[in-house]
Amino acid sequence: MPDNRDRTLTREVTVTQIPSGDKQTLFAGDAVFIHQVLGGSYTIQTSTGLFRLDGKDADAIGETVAVQTVSAATLAGGAPDPAAIWDQLRKVFDPEIPVNIVDLGLVYSMDVAAADAGGFKVDVAMTLTAPGCGMGPAIAEDAKGKILLVPGVAAADVRITWEPPWNQSMISEEGKMKLGLI
Repeated sequence: MPDNRDRTLTREVTVTQIPSGDKQTLFAGDAVFIHQVLGGSYTIQTSTGLFRLDGKDADAIGETVAVQTVSAATLAGGAPDPAAIWDQLRKVFDPEIPVNIVDLGLVYSMDVAAADAGGFKVDVAMTLTAPGCGMGPAIAEDAKGKILLVPGVAAADVRITWEPPWNQSMISEEGKMKLGLI
């Protein structure tokens, strides 16, 4: 009897290879195994490797496409609520690690300022667990997309930095518990 995580693609999809970050096409009829579902994305495995499947393509593996909504009040002047932005960042995951980027200690700063074209711009500086991680652009783009869902946010920039270098002491207590480090 097949595991409920064994699936067959029902249509062609573009996925991101882990850990290189390269885009690949998987085809209808390809067998996949779902390793994890976090933050609306799927980490799947095929005979050719490990991949990240965006939540918008969940139907291709027989899952329901989740509608991403944010219910957050804006502050005076229409500014986005920083708590809502942090909540969105907690929905972003490295596809190989079951802890969000905030609890991993990857987000170094988050700033909100009025945008020149109206609305507000969010600037985030973050890092990765390893400099050679090819998933960096995909993780940053996922963070940007989730930030843009927050009411009042007109633009977002997520920048990857290597200073200071990340280390395990930056992981939150909750993250350490999930990873079995304490």
